[in-house]
Amino acid sequence: MSLKKYNICRTCIMDTSDPNLTFSQDGQCEYCLNFENNIRPNWDTGSIGEAELMKIADKIRKEGEGKEFDCIIGLSGGLDSSYLVYVAKEKMGLRPLLFHVDAGWNTDQAVGNIEKLVDGLGLDLYTEVINWEEMKSLQVAFLKSQVPDQDIPQDTAFFSGLYKFAKAHKIKYVLTGGNYSTECCREPEEWGAYPGIDKILINDIHNKFGSRKLKSFPIVDVLSYKIYYRYVLGMKVIRPLNLLPYIKSEAEETLERLFGWKRFQHKHHESRFTRFYEDYWMPRKFGYEKRRAHFSSLIMTGQLTRDAALERISKPELDEKFLQSEFEYVAHKLDLTVPELQSIFEGHNKTCLDYKNKRFLIGIGSRVLSALGLERRLFR
Repeated sequence: MSLKKYNICRTCIMDTSDPNLTFSQDGQCEYCLNFENNIRPNWDTGSIGEAELMKIADKIRKEGEGKEFDCIIGLSGGLDSSYLVYVAKEKMGLRPLLFHVDAGWNTDQAVGNIEKLVDGLGLDLYTEVINWEEMKSLQVAFLKSQVPDQDIPQDTAFFSGLYKFAKAHKIKYVLTGGNYSTECCREPEEWGAYPGIDKILINDIHNKFGSRKLKSFPIVDVLSYKIYYRYVLGMKVIRPLNLLPYIKSEAEETLERLFGWKRFQHKHHESRFTRFYEDYWMPRKFGYEKRRAHFSSLIMTGQLTRDAALERISKPELDEKFLQSEFEYVAHKLDLTVPELQSIFEGHNKTCLDYKNKRFLIGIGSRVLSALGLERRLFR
């Protein structure tokens, strides 16, 4: 990467730290071009989007008649899932079961936000607590594997736990906070955004570096939930936030005003590990700043100026003293000494392709979804 001439998009702030990023002749990156050509023309949050949202809500309510819940929502306490819960109850008139996976890294703020929403909206919450010894074994294994994709263990627990619960309780509709407004610029794969839960990859890394068997840890392979869960079991994944106006600052203000919900300094800060991984581990070990994609999404959707994004990306999100204390916290929580975690940090970087995987098959699936118009974000 050091041999490649540095370049940065003239519209957003994605740059050649994404090693395969290409630019148009006038200096726009392919993420911006994809937004203009594929996302914006097919994204309506006005009357058309509202009509579609109400149509979906009517269908979910009708099919949920006589059942305790008509849908399920994974709730982390972060903005997207929190605002989704508000929309589902107050705007769509649904009766969602809120599902939370406790993987051991919740911030107090996230827990408080969840409690405020549950109480304020009068909804039921089910919390699944992951076996900490197994969670710890998988996370340490991924750290020792030296791959940038350090959130795979948590993401696997969150999504697999949700899908397994929905299947066991025959809940057909899964509402997710995924959206174009704050996530239209997807992080490239090189930045630790492996495209799905790859059971072969997870097992290979854990077999090499793990310390115990994963007896209860939930793993639902990407091909299972993309094919079997959806087309055999008939499970539907709905993204309501793509069908109504969703402005980050306005959503935060609404949740604060109605429920006393507290906003985070940045995206994904509801998880203490993800906050550490994205703000310390990733930029300092691998040279990748996921904030570039997060800010670029807000630039593309008119919620942040490019100048403001450049100013913010010019310095760490959190101060150095706090980051160093978090390094020590993560080491101790994972039963590592600080020197042991530092040794892993200084180790030779690798990628998921250095381990057994089915990335080729996942890639075929992604291309099919893109061709069918079911996925309009750029996967790279």
